[in-house]
Amino acid sequence: MHIVITGGAGFIASHLAELLLADGVRVTAIDDLSTGALKNIEHLRSNPNFKLVIEDAANETVLDHLVRDADVLYHLAAAVGVRLIVEDPVHTIETNILATETALKAASRYGVRMFLASTSEVYGKSSAMPFREDTDMVLGPTMNSRWCYACSKAIDEILALAYRRKRGLPLVIGRFFNTVGPRQTGQYGMVVPRLVEQALAGDPITVYGDGEQTRCFCHVSDVVNAIYRLVLEPKAEGRIFNIGSDHEVTINQLAETVKAVTGSPSDIVHIPYEKAYEKGFEDMRARQPDISAIKEAVGFEVTRDLEEIIRDVADYFKRE
Repeated sequence: MHIVITGGAGFIASHLAELLLADGVRVTAIDDLSTGALKNIEHLRSNPNFKLVIEDAANETVLDHLVRDADVLYHLAAAVGVRLIVEDPVHTIETNILATETALKAASRYGVRMFLASTSEVYGKSSAMPFREDTDMVLGPTMNSRWCYACSKAIDEILALAYRRKRGLPLVIGRFFNTVGPRQTGQYGMVVPRLVEQALAGDPITVYGDGEQTRCFCHVSDVVNAIYRLVLEPKAEGRIFNIGSDHEVTINQLAETVKAVTGSPSDIVHIPYEKAYEKGFEDMRARQPDISAIKEAVGFEVTRDLEEIIRDVADYFKRE
């Protein structure tokens, strides 16, 4: 079995590649290293079943060559992190839409089964908690760059489903909810690694806004197990699935847990959104998935709680 992973040097993709290689699968990763990192996959490069291609996933010629003899295409290449989205919306939109179009064309051309990575961001400001896969989108105004990521990923989903209907593309879409674990960086605004790094360094643990916004955090190992099984499950084809934990915590609770697990002397301080990002920045007050669909499809279960996740991330940074 040969599997191609776009964004293959990224955080989630590197864990997926590990899982696939352990199962005897041949893996080709393509990544331009704009947000991915060689260190994420350095331990895989000695494996004869692993190949890295350093190139933009939107390069049609290269991706076509890789996909033509593949059994599955995991399209994980995307602009990631709130900070990157706010600071470079052009890169976000171009990366998300152009690379996805290229991946869909290649997969459709050769009839390759495809997994499209999407995001909980597509639900926007909806208050219809927990989010079901058919929950309406509620987004902010277009002049606020905060929403360019949600819009671009929504277009990705719509385009993918159109390929499914028009050309019969065997496809599964997964919406990730705050996936966390070793190798994730806080550089682009990911909250858990950012807080853990601050705690380990003895720096102030910075919470944006009032800290009462809630999120659900899921370990990357649970996520990659889920997407591997979804692609192999016939009844998942043509559907969208929420992927993540449904256990809510406030960011204040997250900060307190980070402080306790790491034994940090750091103070927890609150920073206004406009100082952390930009004037007029909007955040979602809550983001909780309904995961009944993925449980029914592949028996998905969350196996690690928040303290285990934080401990795993902290151990990774200590090794680094």
